[in-house]
Amino acid sequence: MTQFVYKQIIDDLKMKIFAGEYPDMRLPDERTLSETYQVSRSSIKRALAKMESVGIIFKKRGSGTFINPLYIKNESIFNYEGSNLGVTDNFQMHGTKPKVKVLSFEVIPPTKELQRDLFLGPHDFVYKIVRLRLFDDEPFMIETGYIPIKIVQDLNQTIIEGSIFNYLEDSRNLAVTKSFLSVFAEPSEPHDQELLHLSPNEPVSIMEGIFFLDNGTPLEFSHMRFHYKYLKFNTFVSVT
Repeated sequence: MTQFVYKQIIDDLKMKIFAGEYPDMRLPDERTLSETYQVSRSSIKRALAKMESVGIIFKKRGSGTFINPLYIKNESIFNYEGSNLGVTDNFQMHGTKPKVKVLSFEVIPPTKELQRDLFLGPHDFVYKIVRLRLFDDEPFMIETGYIPIKIVQDLNQTIIEGSIFNYLEDSRNLAVTKSFLSVFAEPSEPHDQELLHLSPNEPVSIMEGIFFLDNGTPLEFSHMRFHYKYLKFNTFVSVT
């Protein structure tokens, strides 16, 4: 077993939850789960603690561990885990990760807004990368990202067809570990309607923000336009 065995347990439990394998909304006890997955109780405890911390399950003292019904009702495609915040690794639905289709890839001078957001000079050119994200063949997001060339000099078509953040982590030892994101909605534009299969009277959900390397350097300004039905962002609040 790898050190990430608890994540495999979480993924499997989530799959079973959505498959309706726990109709009474109650998970088996830790001992049973340990025997089922052939792992130590500590791995089960870690998996359940992680699931509880994000609101997937809750424990009722003396009664057991139960599935949060609102988690099933409002499944989020955002599942931030691991060492970076990339869309490829952290956005998933029913355990499926998104596909990517590159719409455009070019080098442009930074706008005044990009100079401000990414701390650039007027001659610090940036990559402009526009990609369509899909689950199976269903589009859910148009993603436009801007990355300074002075930070990454060798992006190409092959790299941007995969995970840019994974590429930076694997080849440059640069991890994207922080972000500041804003979420809002506005009327959809003809471009949204065409690519996301929206009607003219349907809105588009927007998430935009800045992603930072672990040393604090702003790496990317990203503007993401979602089909409104996919923008469900769950949070769990606990007062201690």
